[in-house]
Amino acid sequence: MKKKNKGLSAWQLTMMALGSIIGGSFFLGSAVAVNAAGPAILISYILAGILVYFILYALSEMTVANPDSGSFMTFSSQAFGTGTGFVVGWVYWVGMVLSMSSEATAVSILLHNWFPDISIAIGGSTIIAGVTLLNLLGADKLSKLASGLAAVKLIAIVTFIVISFLLITGIMPGRTAIGVGEVLGEPLMPGGISGIAGSMLIVVFAYAGFEIIGLAASEADNPTETIPKAINYTVIGLVGLYIVSVIALLPLIPTAELNESVSPMVAALNRWGITWVGSIINMVLVTAILSASLASMFGIARMLRSLADEGHAPKWLKDKKDVPHKAIVFSGISMLLGLGFGLLFPRIYLFLISASGFALLFTYAVIMATHIRFRKRCGCPPDGKCQMPGFPYMSWMGLISLIIIIFSMPLISGQGSGLVVGLVMIATFSLIYAGIKAFNNPEKNKSRNINMNVKVHRSKLATEFSEELTDSPREKDKNKCCKKEYDCKKNE
Repeated sequence: MKKKNKGLSAWQLTMMALGSIIGGSFFLGSAVAVNAAGPAILISYILAGILVYFILYALSEMTVANPDSGSFMTFSSQAFGTGTGFVVGWVYWVGMVLSMSSEATAVSILLHNWFPDISIAIGGSTIIAGVTLLNLLGADKLSKLASGLAAVKLIAIVTFIVISFLLITGIMPGRTAIGVGEVLGEPLMPGGISGIAGSMLIVVFAYAGFEIIGLAASEADNPTETIPKAINYTVIGLVGLYIVSVIALLPLIPTAELNESVSPMVAALNRWGITWVGSIINMVLVTAILSASLASMFGIARMLRSLADEGHAPKWLKDKKDVPHKAIVFSGISMLLGLGFGLLFPRIYLFLISASGFALLFTYAVIMATHIRFRKRCGCPPDGKCQMPGFPYMSWMGLISLIIIIFSMPLISGQGSGLVVGLVMIATFSLIYAGIKAFNNPEKNKSRNINMNVKVHRSKLATEFSEELTDSPREKDKNKCCKKEYDCKKNE
C-alpha cells in the first residue's frame, strides 16, 4: 500500500501520540494513584517513564526494520507464530473498543450535567459517530485536528503548573508563599511499597497510548528517521510534563484528600480559592477524552485492517486504500454496541471495561518478549542503529516488570476483575484460533506450510516462547538476511 501524499512527520506523530496518551487517566484517574502512593508517586511516575522508554525503543527497533501498519501484531506473528499475532491483535482491539466506549460514556455524563436535555445514550452515540467520521478524513487531516486538541491539553497542564508556581513562590498578588506546603506534613510513602506497586498500574495507564507511533509507522514520512525522532520527543516531553505536574501538585493539597470523583488539579486549586479553574479543567477533560478517542480509533482501525490482511479477520474488512474505511466503520459500530451494552448492564460493563487495562499491559509485555527474540535473531535493525540500552538485561527487566504490574492488578480496587477477564480473553481467542486452524482446508494448510517454510508456524506457542528467548544470536551473515526473511513472511 503506497502513500499518495507526504507521510506524517515526527512532530505530527508526537502530537498524535500525546493526544492518545494524555486523557482521562491523567486528568482524573491520577488522583487514585497519588492517594495510594502519597509523595512517593514521583517514584512511580519516574519508574513508569523508564519502563515506557524501554518499550518504545523496543518497538522502534522493530518498526525501523519493518514499518508495517500491523506493528506489534505483525512482529509477534513473525517472532512466535500466527497464533500469537492473532491473540495479541484481537485482545488489543477488543480492549481498546471497550475503553473508548467507556470514555464516550464519561464525556456524555459530563455533557449531560451541562445540558440535561441531552440523554447519555444520545450524547455517547453522537461522540462515537463523530470520532468515526473524523477518522474517515485520513491521517493528514486527523493529525492536524489531533495536534490542535493535544495543544489544548498541554496548555491546560502548563497553566496549572504556572499557577501552582505562583502560589508556591508567593508571586501571586495578595497571597503569601506556600513553599513546600503539605509535603512537610506527609510521610513519604504512606502506603508503603504496596502503595507504590498499586499506583504503578494507574500510572502506566496514564502513559498508555504511545503504541500508536508504531501503528502509524506505515503512514510516516521516512519511518527509519521519523519513528525514532517521534519516540524521543514523546518520551522526553511526556515524562517531563508528568513529573513537573506532580511536583506542582504535592505542596497544594494533602494526598489523602484526593479521590477519583474530581480532578486533582481542580481539587488543589479549589482548596486555595481559585474555583474558576474547575469549569475550565472539566472542559479540557472533555477535550482530552475526545482527543484520546480520535487517536485511539486511528490505531485500532489500522490494527483491524492488518488482522484482515493476515487472514485473522473477515475478508470484507480488507481495504487497500490509504484510509481503512471499512475497519474504521466496523470499529465505530462495535463501540456503539459496547456503549449500549454498558447502558443496559452497567455492572457487567464496568466489570468488562477493566479488561482494557489488562489488554494494554499484555500488549506491552508481548512487545518486550518479541523484541528479545527479534534481537537474538536479527541483531540491530537493518540500516538502523541499536537504540535499546543494556540489551538484553533492560529488555528482560522491562518484561518482568510488566508481568509484575499485571499480577498486581488486584491491589487496586476494581481492577482484580480486569485480570480475570483479561486471562479469559486470551484463552477465548486462543481457542478461536485453534478452531479456525482445525477447520481450515488441510490441503491448503499443507501448501501454505511448504511455501512459507517457516519453523515458527510449525511449533507450539509455549514451546517456541521458552526456546527462542534463550537461543543464542544468529551468525552475522544470517543477521543481514533478517529483514528479507521478515518481509517474505509478511508478503506471504
